Amino acid sequence: MTTQRPTPFNSPRRGLTRRQLLARAGALGAAGISLPAFLAACGSSDGDSGSAGSTPASGSTSGTSGGGGGSGSLFFENWPAYIDLTEDGATGTVDRFMEATGIDMRYTEAYNDNTEYFAKIQPILGRGETIDPDIIAPTGWMAGRLLTLGWLDKLPIDQVPNAANLRADLQGAAWDPTGEYSLPWQTGFAGIAYNIDVTGRELTSVDDLFDPEFAGKVGALTEMRDTIGLLLMAEGVNISTLTSFEEAAPAFERLEKAKADGQIRRFHGNDYFDDLSNGNFAATIGWSGDVAGLARDNPAVRFVFPESGATAWADTMVIPKGAKNVDAAAQWMNFVYDPAQAAKITASVQYVSPVDGVQAELEKIDPSLAEDPLLFPDEATLAQTQTFAQLSEDVEAEYDAAFSSIIGA
Repeated sequence: MTTQRPTPFNSPRRGLTRRQLLARAGALGAAGISLPAFLAACGSSDGDSGSAGSTPASGSTSGTSGGGGGSGSLFFENWPAYIDLTEDGATGTVDRFMEATGIDMRYTEAYNDNTEYFAKIQPILGRGETIDPDIIAPTGWMAGRLLTLGWLDKLPIDQVPNAANLRADLQGAAWDPTGEYSLPWQTGFAGIAYNIDVTGRELTSVDDLFDPEFAGKVGALTEMRDTIGLLLMAEGVNISTLTSFEEAAPAFERLEKAKADGQIRRFHGNDYFDDLSNGNFAATIGWSGDVAGLARDNPAVRFVFPESGATAWADTMVIPKGAKNVDAAAQWMNFVYDPAQAAKITASVQYVSPVDGVQAELEKIDPSLAEDPLLFPDEATLAQTQTFAQLSEDVEAEYDAAFSSIIGA
């Protein structure tokens, strides 16, 4: 599944977004490659033992941005377009951090896809060696996989007093129940996006996607956890407790029938803006951050949490096993969990911050964003969300194979 994160809507688009990149991972399944088989193939490759993209095994490069910082070094590998940069006369978070701490920080945007990145680091961490980044930002479910494999170190949480600012609803997450191994970087939701000029009415339910009136004008995400998750929630299934494929079979069957009947126009990653704006889509499953920005330019475009609820996801900071600069990583996490710093990131990426106190700080930067209910959902709205369960490798493979056969690729 490929998924991308939208770029900020108040600045020029800077290449692929985090959610667009996630969507591309679906190509693996569409090609008939199961995740366990794919990972096994990666692990047996003798030619890929020395590096993981820009993350070579420890010892082959320094992992710093040169020059020896006054208080150590730090390397954070994150998703593209996922932070405020130093540009247009504004100082970005990385430079503010280096100035405040004296730490020499290397920040890269080479985390393009969960499965792809896993395949790069698996041969290295699987041998008990280390990768260069001190922090990476996998989506929650992938963080859970890394934790299960024993490839993460505990966070030095006693050195991160601002971790107390973590939103209450993110504590005790399924991928890290004790909260010892991860701190969320950004979060978001999937629900129903629609064009009211085409639908002629407000949409409120997942069932609206299957209304014959909209035949051929409905989309769905190539992100399995969001598309299948919403359909399961509409059936009353708690997606956070799934353990088998059989529990999800009705959602796969419903989706497969909708495709066969011509209800679904196409499956998409982050490339649905034009179809939604111009009316090719009456409705689709979409991401809150995407649609919030799109709606600012086209008021006919709207986003709603279905009556049955929305899916929630989080990309989260973790420390790979054996990372060299743990103390510096703690200083970074503490820095970005300061509400004033987190608000600057939110103003740029326009995703839901995991940090309490950001709304008040964002008032000083952009009051309109501080009032956006998609950036600051209330407790009742958050109570309508669920996060997809951590699946075993075998069950994950069943879900991926079934979904890939439907989206066709």
